[in-house]
Amino acid sequence: MKKFLSLVLAMCMVFALCACGSEQAATSTTETATENTEAAVESTEAAATETTEAAATTYTKGNDVPDEMTSADGKYQIALVTDVGQLKDGSFNEGTWNGVKLYAANNGKSYKYYQPANGSEATDDDRYDAMAAACEAGAELVVAPGFLQATALEKAANAYPDSHFLFIDGWDLGLDNVKAVAYQEEQCGYFAGYAVVKEGYTKLGFCGGGGGTNPACCRYGYGFVQGANAAAAELGVDVEIQYTWLYGSSYSPSTELQTLVNGWYENGTEVVFACGGTLCQSVFAAAAANDGKTIGVDVDQSGDSDTVITSAMKELANSVQQMAAKNEAGEWANLEGCVVLGAADGDTGIPTENWQFEKFTVDEYQAMFDSVANGSLKIDADYEANFGQDYSNVTVNVVE
Repeated sequence: MKKFLSLVLAMCMVFALCACGSEQAATSTTETATENTEAAVESTEAAATETTEAAATTYTKGNDVPDEMTSADGKYQIALVTDVGQLKDGSFNEGTWNGVKLYAANNGKSYKYYQPANGSEATDDDRYDAMAAACEAGAELVVAPGFLQATALEKAANAYPDSHFLFIDGWDLGLDNVKAVAYQEEQCGYFAGYAVVKEGYTKLGFCGGGGGTNPACCRYGYGFVQGANAAAAELGVDVEIQYTWLYGSSYSPSTELQTLVNGWYENGTEVVFACGGTLCQSVFAAAAANDGKTIGVDVDQSGDSDTVITSAMKELANSVQQMAAKNEAGEWANLEGCVVLGAADGDTGIPTENWQFEKFTVDEYQAMFDSVANGSLKIDADYEANFGQDYSNVTVNVVE
């Protein structure tokens, strides 16, 4: 009996020890699980914070966004295809590209530049091939700057009806998946011409790209003459303008253009408006060699040359972002075939940062800008009909 009781007591002790061991193990497991959960929560919160901080990064300058990015799936949602000229031209192409990059980077989109073959000698087929490559790589929106894009755009838009195409400096092609953006360049040309004459310059020059066939360049030049004439009439002075499309057909710099403009400066020209891609480099070089001044185009080009005293600008980057946002918001079908932007939209003007004029003030410019924006000051855009008119205070010497 005593042996039996001893055995029972021993077994109870074993069970008690096992119960205590199980309770301790369970407690240890629970504590470990709690620690792991807390660590996981902390890790998730940290990752979420990093993601939020990354998403909160907002770019304000296109040049701050890398020109190249790698898409994880090899697809690129927004594409840019140039017509001719360099991407980094410090002007039209680069301004448009900055808009693409800014919208994509700030909205979590992948983006890529597709350059047509043959550079400045690119054909319609070259441009179409670049657009087709963009669409095959998943482009939802193809941005195509330059009036030479029309033929390739029509072909690409019909071949890829699910992609949308934005024709910068274009016109209505009558296709549902193509929208054009045009600008009132005569306005910013006017501002520039008015400003330099008000400052006291009376010997001016204009060099245009496209050989006189580019509507945007033509409007720039025509507005420039009108603005110069208006300021000259107010001041009671006479202004002379050397005006040419010679050597500008390719929008590229050339020794011939530089020699021509160098001669202008040597004969008294004070300021030259260079309008058309990278041909401005020839004008900048001629101005620097003669202590002359220049006017930039499309974007603020004061950072490209010390000779630039102002620029006739259209807000390319801003308008590309506006149109891309409308596309993303499902407003594409409601847009006109060609959206025309100007001072009323805040998309034409001259830069007020680093203002270099002393006799013409920012306040005076702002008052003029407001008059153009509200329509009380109207600037003629019909250069084909009216460019060759007699101006009251300006003599235009067309060099052919």
